Amino acid sequence: MDEQWDAVVVGAGLGGLTTAACLASAGKRVLVVERHDLAGGNATVFRRHHEGVEYEFDVGVHYVGECQPGGLFPAILGALGVGDRVTWLPLDRDQFDTVVLPDLEVRIPAGWDAYAERIAEAVPNDRAAVERCIGVLRDVARESRDRYLPGVETPIYDRWATRTLAELFDECELTPTARTLIDHWNGLYAGPPSRSTVLMHAGIIHHYMADGAFYPEGGGQVIPARLVQVIEALGGEVRTLTPVNRIVVDDRRVVGVDLADGTRVSTSLVVSNADHRRTVLHLVGPEHWDPATAAFAEDAQMTLGLVVAYVVVDVDLMADRPNTNYHVFSGTDPEAVYASLDAGELPDGDWAYLAFASKKDPDNPHLCPPGHTNFQIMTLAPRGFEFWGVDTGPAEGGRYRRDQQYRDRKAEITERMLVAAERVLGPFRDHIVHLETATPLTHQRYTHASGGTSYGYEHSPGQSGPHRPAHRTEIEGLWVTGAGTVSAHGIAGAMSGGVICAGQILDRHLLIEVMLGASLVDPAAIPADPPDFDPVLVSRGAKLRAMRTH
Repeated sequence: MDEQWDAVVVGAGLGGLTTAACLASAGKRVLVVERHDLAGGNATVFRRHHEGVEYEFDVGVHYVGECQPGGLFPAILGALGVGDRVTWLPLDRDQFDTVVLPDLEVRIPAGWDAYAERIAEAVPNDRAAVERCIGVLRDVARESRDRYLPGVETPIYDRWATRTLAELFDECELTPTARTLIDHWNGLYAGPPSRSTVLMHAGIIHHYMADGAFYPEGGGQVIPARLVQVIEALGGEVRTLTPVNRIVVDDRRVVGVDLADGTRVSTSLVVSNADHRRTVLHLVGPEHWDPATAAFAEDAQMTLGLVVAYVVVDVDLMADRPNTNYHVFSGTDPEAVYASLDAGELPDGDWAYLAFASKKDPDNPHLCPPGHTNFQIMTLAPRGFEFWGVDTGPAEGGRYRRDQQYRDRKAEITERMLVAAERVLGPFRDHIVHLETATPLTHQRYTHASGGTSYGYEHSPGQSGPHRPAHRTEIEGLWVTGAGTVSAHGIAGAMSGGVICAGQILDRHLLIEVMLGASLVDPAAIPADPPDFDPVLVSRGAKLRAMRTH
């Protein structure tokens, strides 16, 4: 059967869902199609059941900033009529991150002044260099927002934004320990100082400096569930288990979308929230693009992928600990770590990130029973699938889960992550009641992301700012959003990018409207939650919900 919609959004990540909700708020009838059985992309959760006990794990929502009143997330969700349906739980403001080096532990607080002082106290001989470096990062972050105001000069931004973080470290003459402390955020965008822009690093820090870090009560799935509610209330549809074969282009103009079940959806407006490289080379095809666009999609460097261990233990490991995340480093040479990973090898030293869902959201009944700890350990993965013994990724039909080399490699990295976690938490292996590990191949299986990365294209000088794909494409009626675009990755990049993309389609400065408190959707237009509200069920979309409840 053929269908007709005002707009079709391909991919139900937060960028696609936010774009769809904003378009729907402007009166457009929007269809969102998603190949997975759950909307949300990297903001989804998954559940496991063992001996009558349920465990829930976040795929990508670990902590976010700018959740204070008037902050980015309350502003966007409030404008869409669901601001009062998401409660943001704060981590410790004085220690939302903790950096652990072999002979040093540093608490990371909110506030630029407090942050600079804390780092300077940890490396007193570097105080002047630290203050200068963090001062530049602070100015770049501030001026990156001021530069959109008429007549405002941005000299520090102009000098440093597109240069590498390593250049800034060199100019400030930081010691290796000071570099590692300031660079502790690198795992949040998976790039070494020598290839990462000052703007990306400054933006990541600034995201948490206003009022610290937060976590959505009820888990990451709450955010996409609320956006699904908005879309459905305004006459749109989120249709899961609906792969797309092709975005149909005729004479450089989008005319529809062909679904895997044979349905042709006719529309003059398509927004792709799918992986950008896959959008260009597979969903559309290189023949329809300018040669430069196709070449960029073919040749651009992706960020590294992640390996994640999901752990539940039958003791409360965090009872006497602060509500913090741990970044554990085995040395002070991140360039060497990335060099090994880029070569497809495990490094001598590495980075591990620990996030504790049951500490951040202790009343969530899905996480684990009382007295247990539900946490995740993450690390960076070697580049490419060859390390895993795989020639073809799952997006192209490759099979890997029963391959012995894959299993051996996964076990090896899991062991390294457990060792890193026990450096912080002490021995806990005898208390493990659930342990499973996801790899970049797992991620690609569910999202079809190129290289299995969560972060899209690397944030290097040649792939940042104006060098990154814009939301508007050269194909009339075709737009892109998500991690591979100019708005960048992460929850903040995806949702702000979704608002910006919708605003450009509607010819409105929509993000400015939203941040100034505009109301796009009347909260009364969205039906109240049922008593048994479950964000996972809501995120199935109406069609799959109906099938699952009958």
